[in-house]
Amino acid sequence: MAIFSKNLETKKTTFQIQGMHCVSCAMCIDGCLEDTPGVIKAETIFSKSLTIVSYNPKQLTTEKVKEIIEKVGYHVTSTLDSSS
Repeated sequence: MAIFSKNLETKKTTFQIQGMHCVSCAMCIDGCLEDTPGVIKAETIFSKSLTIVSYNPKQLTTEKVKEIIEKVGYHVTSTLDSSS
């Protein structure tokens, strides 16, 4: 469980994912990301082929999150960064 602080800097990135075939695929992505230090929240929406990740940019980069997703067998086709 993440501990939140008012001073915690977070970044939110949406990843378009290719290769998911079912809700279990989405759960796999979420589980792998949530086990990663620096990830605050991961939410994969199978029906939209999206993964939304909130993370501490002092611990992770967008590229590193993408590598984690691709390491478990899915392809990231695009990303959209936003502050949170």
